[in-house]
Amino acid sequence: MNAMTDLANAETLAKRLKAGTTQTHERLDKSIMAGRPFEDRERYGRFLEVQQRFHRDIDGLYQRPELAQRLPDLEGRRRLAAIEADRADLGLAALEDLPPPAFTADEQPDLATALGWLYVAEGSNLGAAFLFKAAAKLGLGETFGARHLAGHPDGRAAHWRQFTAALDAANLDAAAEARAIAGAKAAFSQVQAYVDAAFR
Repeated sequence: MNAMTDLANAETLAKRLKAGTTQTHERLDKSIMAGRPFEDRERYGRFLEVQQRFHRDIDGLYQRPELAQRLPDLEGRRRLAAIEADRADLGLAALEDLPPPAFTADEQPDLATALGWLYVAEGSNLGAAFLFKAAAKLGLGETFGARHLAGHPDGRAAHWRQFTAALDAANLDAAAEARAIAGAKAAFSQVQAYVDAAFR
């Protein structure tokens, strides 16, 4: 089946988000692995820069009360501080001349768009088990250098299911779902731009 057929047949918002972003997501995954981010700590540092830039973009979403009411343990899902600590572990300098983040804590975002961006962030955490194992080969782990890749104490899959259940309970209409998918695509594209810049 092609992506349009998958999208039409998807039964839940989470599945429609997956179907609607498959090509963008796959391109990003290939670009990340082509950058060989776990070849050595220098290249891993570039990966951390990508992570910090993206999670800085979305950190404001984790602080929005209207989103916290809908999404379980939203505050506990924030990873920016862990990424910053990982960078400090490796002695990496603070990033300078950063543009304004995509979202701020005092800006009320469109709910559907926010859900699309958060879908990308939470999905990356689900898929980070492989990356966490790769980081371990560099001597990194949940207490040094790879905190942000560590799984949730409840388990990655359970944590993801809690998130997708909340997504599906949002009951977005067709227009809002389109904005959610557009938001997820925008998030993937943002990360793609950071990957291209870091590993060019």
